[in-house]
Amino acid sequence: MEYEIVIGLEVHTELATASKIFCGCTTKFGGEPNTHVCEVCSGMPGVLPVLNKQVVEFAIRTGLATNCSITRYNKFDRKNYFYPDLPKAYQISQLYLPICREGFVQISGKQVRIHEIHMEEDAGKLIHDPYDDVTLVDYNRCGVPLLEIVSEPDLCSAEEAIEYLEKLRAILQYTGVSDCKMQEGSFRADVNLSVRPVGQEELGTRTEMKNMNSFKAIARAIECESKRQIAVIEAGGRIIQETRRWDDNKGKSFAMRTKEDAHDYKYFPEPDLPPISISESDIDRVRAALPELPDAKKARYIKEYGLPEYDTEIITRSVELTRLFEEASARCSSPKDTANWIMTELLRLMSDAGVLPEDLAFDFASLGKVIALVSSGKINRGTGKKVFAKVFAENVDPESYIREHNLALVTDTAAIRAELEQVVAANEKSVAEYRGGKEQAFQYLIGQGMRALRGKAPANVVGELLHEIVGC
Repeated sequence: MEYEIVIGLEVHTELATASKIFCGCTTKFGGEPNTHVCEVCSGMPGVLPVLNKQVVEFAIRTGLATNCSITRYNKFDRKNYFYPDLPKAYQISQLYLPICREGFVQISGKQVRIHEIHMEEDAGKLIHDPYDDVTLVDYNRCGVPLLEIVSEPDLCSAEEAIEYLEKLRAILQYTGVSDCKMQEGSFRADVNLSVRPVGQEELGTRTEMKNMNSFKAIARAIECESKRQIAVIEAGGRIIQETRRWDDNKGKSFAMRTKEDAHDYKYFPEPDLPPISISESDIDRVRAALPELPDAKKARYIKEYGLPEYDTEIITRSVELTRLFEEASARCSSPKDTANWIMTELLRLMSDAGVLPEDLAFDFASLGKVIALVSSGKINRGTGKKVFAKVFAENVDPESYIREHNLALVTDTAAIRAELEQVVAANEKSVAEYRGGKEQAFQYLIGQGMRALRGKAPANVVGELLHEIVGC
């Protein structure tokens, strides 16, 4: 029997606010354990939460960017959540009236529907120490504002899931609501997956793999979990609705607990926070401030600069790459050359160094300087590649580096001619062979000339001057 995969994703993204959702503690990543906490986010008795207004604005911004309708009257609910990483023993979230509903994200050939986006607080972090056989709790992350973006089960493969996640991540970065640093846990996904026979409308029983913060791991988990479910069904077993932990090193998922439904959390309206009323003017103000989003930017790059669709797809996938493209192309006045250097040299250097776009640490205008120096003939492309590698690794100033290391091309024709005359005098046999009609001998002379000039003369100038010197 042939089966199809059905995937729904719950994405949690930490918001780029300076303080937490219900108190004034910093949201800065890291810090010594349990130092970014106060009475509110550590769940002390008798304290009251106060809503961070910017969290609401960021939620509206995200909803508008993902084609959602904004719930004008929304409120918080209390989710009873008895885990050690939430000291209050409940989580303030939104169940009944989430702030955003019924949106979509466009990926290749289809719309992925968004069921809802709701605001909530993040939990702390458990650190398991197998050496001492203890589990430690760091509450620094408690109360960091989260948006949970819940898709409909519209995805049918690992490739579609990753494309959707990359597109959503780009939207969140463009709008400035989150840095989406997966390695820091500020963008992570729960994967709800089921399988069913092709042609069947009824969904199969789903499992959930939680808090995955690597695209590679998510893709592997989808492939392996779908195969596991199919194997269970083919063997006459049944799928249990449960939460599973993905072990990327072993390439397997392991059952953690049976999957809870909403009634298991005993939701009720949050008594310590009033409902939120959003006016149409509030929505209009946020909409007017939205930046150019990935699809619009991609279309503009193709139309204005004539860039290939594939190149624009790669560049616009990251807000940092678009900023690099725009700053560098403004410096060298050549968008096409800039795109070519990004797609070749930059991506190669990033791959070799294992660097993500958001971790690029050099002055973006420096790439434009390198391109301009190559285009103007002050350095050749080979030297340009070497200089840009230094820019990438050490953020050197290209012009200063070229000057200090004497890398500029020789432009003094008299000096070039003098070197080439010595090359001709030292290679009489090759000169004779060329005069006798052997074209390969002339290429040899060019090579010798470039070597004598240490590659610092334009190849076309070397060729022209050799023709003059040799006399044919």
